[in-house]
Amino acid sequence: MNWDDARVFLAVCRESTLRGAARVLCVDQATVGRRITALEKSLSAKLFLRTSEGYALTAVGEAALQAVEKMEHSALELERRIQGLDDRLTGLVRVSTTDSLAIDFLIPAIARLHQRHPDVRVQLDASTQILSLSKREADIAVRNTRPDNPDLIARRLARWPVGLFASQGYVDLHGIPEPGSAFEGHDLVVYQPYLQGNKDMTLVSEPITRGRIVSSLSSGLLVRRSIAAGIGLGEIPVYMGERDGLVRLWPERTRPEPYGVWLVTHADLRHTARVRVMIDEIVSAFSGADG
Repeated sequence: MNWDDARVFLAVCRESTLRGAARVLCVDQATVGRRITALEKSLSAKLFLRTSEGYALTAVGEAALQAVEKMEHSALELERRIQGLDDRLTGLVRVSTTDSLAIDFLIPAIARLHQRHPDVRVQLDASTQILSLSKREADIAVRNTRPDNPDLIARRLARWPVGLFASQGYVDLHGIPEPGSAFEGHDLVVYQPYLQGNKDMTLVSEPITRGRIVSSLSSGLLVRRSIAAGIGLGEIPVYMGERDGLVRLWPERTRPEPYGVWLVTHADLRHTARVRVMIDEIVSAFSGADG
């Protein structure tokens, strides 16, 4: 099995459908189907069962997957090492982060990078999905969690306390909640993943049992914008709340865990020139913002 066939095989394994694999590989669905059929014929083995729910690996396919994943690891390692020796200030750098950090820090960093190195192109992915640096889905990640992969290099950019905020319009209309009231009589906006994973959810250690959740949002930026729009009270990093001109409530209270920001890249890429200059601009963007 050559590497081109291995890539098609892996894509079908991971997506379970020809359509999904075609999307990942940027080819048409018929091409993926033909490649899988030809691969099975060349190996004289059935790799997939075609089911109503998609493509499922056979026992032979499971064995093949282990071998192909080793091929992938070696191919990606070779690619990273070659790129790690690249001293040209040209080409693509892929950066993954959240929407809030993208708007406040990454886009200004990219603007400065473009002024200094116009031949370096940046692909910025801003979402709650964490892309894999080991699998070359991104070259740099700016995340709020530190990875535990020993092949990744992490540098802390910021560590902000998380506080309770409202817009001035909300405070004028509804007043400030009393500590210990569990937000009785108040409207709340919350980060949806926290709501899903925490049955006893609190905001700055205050139970929300008597408050009314009027909006749950899928990203930190949407929480910030909802608070600013006066929809309700919400919990966000103090640095961002102050940056947005919001009113901080109960300033003596913070969430037990601060909001950390980490810059992460793969060890093999840290000396690549275009990656290095992007890292420098990101670090500069966060200078002075570390709480």
